[in-house]
Amino acid sequence: MNLFHELIAARVDAWRAEGYPCADYPAIAEILGHAIDDERTGHLRYLRKAQFRALEVYWFLRLVEGTPKIPDLYARCFPKKAERREALGLSAKAFEDADYDFDVLFARIRTDNAFVRANHLESLRETLTLDYPSYILALAMGAGKTILIGAIVATEFAMAQEYPDGPFVQNALIFAPGKTIIESLREISDIPFGKLLPPRFEKLFAASLKLTFTRDGDKELSGVIDGSAYNLIVTNTEKIRIQKPAVRGNGQQFRLFANTKAEEAEEIANLRLQKIASLPHLAVFSDEAHHTYGQKLLGKWEKDPDSGEPVFKEQGIKKVRRTVDYLAQETNLVVVVNTTGTPYFERQPLRDVVVWYGLGEGIQDGVLKDVAGNIKVFSLDDEHGSLLVSKIVTDFVDTYWETRLPDGSPARLALYFPTVAARDELRTAIESTLAQRAIAPAVLLAVDAKSAETVKAEFYRLAHDPSAQHRIVLLVNMGTEGWNCPSLFACGLVRRLTGSNNFVLQAATRCLRQVPGNATPARIYVSRENESILERQLVETYGTTLNDLNATQAERLEKDIRLHKPDLPPLSIKKRVLRFRRRADPSGVSPLAFQRPEIDAPLAGRLDTWSIVEVGGRGQLTRIDTEALHAEPDTLDLYSAAGGLAANYHLPMSELLAALRALYGAGATIPVHHLDALSQQIETQRREYEEDWQEVEIALALVKPDGFQRHTDADGTPFYTARISFEKSREHLYRMADSFPNQGFARDKSFHYEGYNFDSEPEAAYLEQALNVIAQYAENVEGVWFTGGLTDPSKTDLYAEYLGEDGRWHRYTPDFVILRKDGKCLVVEVKSEQHRADIAADLARADTGQQPRSREGRKAVAMRQLTDIDPERLTYRVIFAGNVLPAEALEETRRFVAQD
Repeated sequence: MNLFHELIAARVDAWRAEGYPCADYPAIAEILGHAIDDERTGHLRYLRKAQFRALEVYWFLRLVEGTPKIPDLYARCFPKKAERREALGLSAKAFEDADYDFDVLFARIRTDNAFVRANHLESLRETLTLDYPSYILALAMGAGKTILIGAIVATEFAMAQEYPDGPFVQNALIFAPGKTIIESLREISDIPFGKLLPPRFEKLFAASLKLTFTRDGDKELSGVIDGSAYNLIVTNTEKIRIQKPAVRGNGQQFRLFANTKAEEAEEIANLRLQKIASLPHLAVFSDEAHHTYGQKLLGKWEKDPDSGEPVFKEQGIKKVRRTVDYLAQETNLVVVVNTTGTPYFERQPLRDVVVWYGLGEGIQDGVLKDVAGNIKVFSLDDEHGSLLVSKIVTDFVDTYWETRLPDGSPARLALYFPTVAARDELRTAIESTLAQRAIAPAVLLAVDAKSAETVKAEFYRLAHDPSAQHRIVLLVNMGTEGWNCPSLFACGLVRRLTGSNNFVLQAATRCLRQVPGNATPARIYVSRENESILERQLVETYGTTLNDLNATQAERLEKDIRLHKPDLPPLSIKKRVLRFRRRADPSGVSPLAFQRPEIDAPLAGRLDTWSIVEVGGRGQLTRIDTEALHAEPDTLDLYSAAGGLAANYHLPMSELLAALRALYGAGATIPVHHLDALSQQIETQRREYEEDWQEVEIALALVKPDGFQRHTDADGTPFYTARISFEKSREHLYRMADSFPNQGFARDKSFHYEGYNFDSEPEAAYLEQALNVIAQYAENVEGVWFTGGLTDPSKTDLYAEYLGEDGRWHRYTPDFVILRKDGKCLVVEVKSEQHRADIAADLARADTGQQPRSREGRKAVAMRQLTDIDPERLTYRVIFAGNVLPAEALEETRRFVAQD
């Protein structure tokens, strides 16, 4: 049987294939479609695959399923009771005891502590007690949960602005479990929302968004207005929650829940919470939601001192849950979204998980560093700690000391110690090992919770500053969740580590965070005593093992391409544009003459008369008469009516005024409901426009810097990048200028951005051979550029549109453009030989006015139509190739650059 999230994923796949249909709110298809940059490759504009998949699932649940609660969603996904029981993790015996009635069984789970404890149903009980829709999006570390939350909020706000009366979120609250994580959530303020939303949505969204981070010492959310909309509030769980009153009798105190313990009833919402409760159409996001279900935070079983029965003692997250419950009571809570890295709670699958993207998938997709074959386990006892750290440091220096990230950040090693005493004891061995390699101890940074703020500042600097000098970090109770340091290539677990919330797992996997352009794998060093802990926590958290992790290899790569020539000359072409103009000689046109519209005034209402009639021995209310109720219609004076009609139809007001007077009389008023009919008469009598084809000069930008991510060098010089992703098996098709024999000439005449991500070997071969030809006629040519890698209209103007078999319009960009210095341009496509017949047939059909039939033929016809706009300057050619480029492929290119 498929897992719950797998069934949902299959339904979302079908929804996507149909174009995200939604009759009531069709704009969602436009928003989700905008996320895809290149339909040919499926490359995403900004989001990663896991983020977009989660966003699709979210909107499927919201619009197609109607935002159901989890039990209702299970009932839809598993209509057969046996399958639903199995999916919920319930035993056959428990279901039998409930007489195969889910309502009876759920009621028992809610109330029977012993039953819940015996069957390990704590997480399911939590699900069943929620009175609002709540979903868990489980994405492994590094998948970008913060960006996902921002994407959901942005699309919700955009839909709310498009459909003000729709069921959409207008305010959002993000809970973070700790200060480190809330700092990482500040990434939300840097999200380029223009890449998440189409332009017509993004402008209004950007103007309306009010982003608030709670500050220490600020008792109220001073920037938030009661009852306002489009607020996004980010806070620690400690700063917004129901708290017990310090002083009795405060007038702000009030009872929150009926039938609870007295001490709970005395709790009050603090001022921040009251402010949030005033916001309508609220969504709550719990970031790193494994804190919701995590070790010891959900609660624990204790024996009741009176009855002796086991009772579940609620802890930690229950306070957060009560806060959300309170918000659900005080405002219309639309949905709760929990993001986490795990679909499990102490090996219990969380039944709220609707999306699961695991650690292995993250490695395969290139989101995380590859660690295959790089988990080193040392079978050394505690008394050999000095030998252990010496081996780790020696291996790291040998393997990673010369490694750099694309931004220049040096590779770093984090060593985790159980205590400050253990760290200080072994530091001498580390320094001695470095000294043997002539490395100064200044590369070491020792950090713990009690370190000075200046030391902590240096520690946090490692995550983003390539110039930070420290290479080896010695950590005690630091550097786990929320510390995102891409330059960390290795982690070492020294001596037995303890701590809650999967500390060993969090420490071991800190080095997996990946950045585009890095191909160096990570390495994990584990002492024997930590191996079993790490194994257990991997199973409990990700459902995987050390062996699985050690065998998983990357299947996709991410690269950052860099724009070298933002000022590339545009293609200047002449284009015929159709406009409409009034006929130059309107002679023979009669003056306007109106006929009085025969239209009744709209009804104000009706009066119904009813009577009780006996039918079959029973009295029945029956309508016996209806009378229409008329009200005095709205009117306009002659001048107002004439002015409005004259403005709409660009006619002289004097002519309109004369025609209205002739019909209604001087000084009369005109019923408003006559205006539409009078407008139709004007259109019928004054159809005096004609087509006017004009030839205009337009410039097509081959590259648009505004569509790239803007950065600034250390000297203040701006540069532009974009992120691409492709299968690792196609890495050989990713070419840089230094891949070519004459790299200086290649960079001068090509590579407007670097590198080029070709689709085939013949494409790469064409560029290399074209550069060889151009070298012979360099004085004639501006350059040859691979344009097939850019399909986003925010990055280029050079694309054609064709109508696909699905009835939708699709963008397509040609493979290459060669621009001569005289302004003439050759557009080249390199196609597989297998498409030759289809393309030739469809081009012939287009010549006779018929529609193309094949997908590749549609593209070719659209591209030829684009170049036919200005055949004097644009020439279009298709080169067909098998596995290699044919010898004659460059003949047309040679003639063009030689100006033969």
